[in-house]
Amino acid sequence: MKNTVIIIPSRLEAKRFPNKPLAEINNIPMIVHVFNRAKESKVGQVFVATPDNEILNIIKENGGKAILTTHHHTSGSDRVYEAYTKEIKNDVDLIINLQGDMPNIKPDSISKLVKLMRNNECDIGTLASHIKNENETKDPNIVKVHIDQVLNENTFLKAKDFFRIDKNVNNKKIYHHIGIYAFTSAALTKYVKLARSKLEIERNLEQMRAMENNFTIKVGLSNSIPLGVDTKEDLIKVTKEMNY
Repeated sequence: MKNTVIIIPSRLEAKRFPNKPLAEINNIPMIVHVFNRAKESKVGQVFVATPDNEILNIIKENGGKAILTTHHHTSGSDRVYEAYTKEIKNDVDLIINLQGDMPNIKPDSISKLVKLMRNNECDIGTLASHIKNENETKDPNIVKVHIDQVLNENTFLKAKDFFRIDKNVNNKKIYHHIGIYAFTSAALTKYVKLARSKLEIERNLEQMRAMENNFTIKVGLSNSIPLGVDTKEDLIKVTKEMNY
């Protein structure tokens, strides 16, 4: 059994940008853009996991598949797991958790991550890109990943740490983390049974639960930087880029 599924966790109750998944870019809701990019990657079936009927209906109206989940999840990966166990548990061995606020992610970035996971041994895989400028290292809205070696087009290297702010970034190999995770089915099942970890809560980064419980997370290089939409200002920025 070597099948892949992409599950996009999405909810309306974002603190900084309520109803964010329904915000329109070129008259199309953002969550639909993300769903379409996932389908274009052609790595497997795509589902949206959501506790909200509004999102469920939007996806179905646009020809997609959505799974209704409970409201009470502490991370997107926990929501992904509920959808996985409800609909597709016996059919896949690789689960992609694609964040629902990256409408301009490149489909070939998704397919590259799947290829890297298939060719390497690890629990979780993710992607990163080069830091554009020094301001990114200081921006708490941009998650960074620290790797001991230099990433290149063909490498898949173990992550040492993830953070938002680190005053000692000099001489570290720091990259811009991209919000996509590939879990083996065994790793996801183990992950969701663990309590939220200290650094997960402190940094508001779900991957720290895996790091603090000795999961191996490897990182591949993406040659593009999808813009995560956390605010209305981000929405304006990504709309301009997608129009361009």
